[in-house]
Amino acid sequence: MSERFLRPTGIVSAARRIFRSSEASFILLAVGVGIAAGLLAAMLGATAHFFQSTLYGLQVDDRLSGLAHIPPVRLLALPLGGLVLAGIVLLVRNHKRTAIDVVEANALHGGRIPFRDTMLVSGQTLVSNGCGASVGLEAAYAQAGGGIASLIGQWLNLRRNDLRVLVGAGAGAAIGAAFGAPLTGAFYAFEIVIGAYTPASIAPVVAATLAAVVTARTLGATPYLIAATSSQSLATVDYLLYAVLGLVCAVVGIALMRLVSFAEASVRRTKLPEWARPIVGGTLLIPIALASPHALSAGHGALHLTIGGELAIGALALIFLLKCLASVVSLGFGFRGGLFFASLFLGALLGQILTGLWMLIPGVVPLSPVDAALVGMAALAVAVVGGPMTMSLLVLEATHDFGITAVVLTATLCSSALVRERFGYSFSTWRLHLRGEVIRSARDIGWMRSLTARKMMRAAPATALPTLSMSDFRQQFPLGSTSRVLLQDRSGLYAGLVPTAAVFADLGSAERAISELAILQNVVLSPEMSIASIMEAFDVSGADDLAVVDEDRRILGMLTEKYVRKRYADEIDRSQRDLYGEN
Repeated sequence: MSERFLRPTGIVSAARRIFRSSEASFILLAVGVGIAAGLLAAMLGATAHFFQSTLYGLQVDDRLSGLAHIPPVRLLALPLGGLVLAGIVLLVRNHKRTAIDVVEANALHGGRIPFRDTMLVSGQTLVSNGCGASVGLEAAYAQAGGGIASLIGQWLNLRRNDLRVLVGAGAGAAIGAAFGAPLTGAFYAFEIVIGAYTPASIAPVVAATLAAVVTARTLGATPYLIAATSSQSLATVDYLLYAVLGLVCAVVGIALMRLVSFAEASVRRTKLPEWARPIVGGTLLIPIALASPHALSAGHGALHLTIGGELAIGALALIFLLKCLASVVSLGFGFRGGLFFASLFLGALLGQILTGLWMLIPGVVPLSPVDAALVGMAALAVAVVGGPMTMSLLVLEATHDFGITAVVLTATLCSSALVRERFGYSFSTWRLHLRGEVIRSARDIGWMRSLTARKMMRAAPATALPTLSMSDFRQQFPLGSTSRVLLQDRSGLYAGLVPTAAVFADLGSAERAISELAILQNVVLSPEMSIASIMEAFDVSGADDLAVVDEDRRILGMLTEKYVRKRYADEIDRSQRDLYGEN
């Protein structure tokens, strides 16, 4: 999208003032975004189903993962989809930057998502899911909803926090429309995209998700309903047993995320061209699909078949392993998508498998496979995607049962706590971490990157030659004139720092060179270091002052720890005022 298009006109500037000053108008804007997100979610879902219906001969009510058998010739759709992705990779190969998703946009870029990135992520995910690869459409839903919100917000030139809330509202609205679950969509926005739950964001986010769900239902879109209900009354011991299930799901979730990253790294080490990877991946998925079609696509049809289907433990375990393998192969070889619904499906399988094993022990407290499936579904999804309230509300909106929801919340909190303690990332932030980012959630840390040493440093600090004598230094820099002096050799390069007080306190010969008292010769700041890195450098070195130098060690300026920490505190206060809508 061109800068000319995003440049505010007089009308847009007036609208921006209205949205900044009136909460009601901003809520109306969020409703408009929700309607757009609902339309996009319905379109994406219908398009993906059309692709799968055409390629696999599905009927209107069929789901690919719910088929009992797929003719082998139909499975050529998998490498065919990889071929289409290869073409997309070749088209964008000169675009070196990785596409920005909604989580990264809100964490680092103030909610700004380039229109091109929205089209790229949504298109690649649509092709991947449409050809049957073991990935979900949720990444496309969130990207499309958040992307259209970002585009509108940038056009209106909204302030940073308002844009982040609007992007979260758009992404959550699209997810809510896909599942027919407005509360799930709202908390997806709060926990996963915005990274905070504040009074200022409640009304616009909830309004957007409600508008999206109503829009999708009006269009006749089929939501991803999870048809299951709790089958027994729950006692205190059930809470304890399902809490343990939550911990097991956390371990499995961590293992799954590490397996995907290991597969991606292994594929990169093969030197296989990037464009060829999805073609090879699609070919590798064929034998998995022949063994069990339940491993294909996101897993909606298979979830309905397996919850309460009274399958044997061996059959459930086989489907679980094949689905894990299919997801790892799909993502490892370049198919685009996420593990949102796959983790729900895998968690449901895991809950039933563990319940079956538990019931083999004589005299134990009986557990319901359906309840275990619901608990495992939410707990594993929390481990992979994050958002304990999001997944708990998904179960509530699916079952309308507060009893099982309370147990699910217990398990999801246990799962979330263990993942944070032992791993620290969701699937989206883990992949960003592997790229070298420091994101652990969608909380806004972009301002920390923009606040660099170059922007904060004091230019033209006091400097002196290292060969200057003690007596000459005392005459040139009397006490009170400056607290420190940077040493700069005759080539103009940094040679250390001398505290003024240390020179005046020295009792040695006044003719000695001040270089003898120089400190921090090898501890410097680069101009592009962020404020977080700068504070870490001060902590490690124990210094009060540090020089800012370029690549050639030429002095650019100086920073004091006191000033840096004051700027950090001021920015934290400002961001909190923006977050809570205070003046």
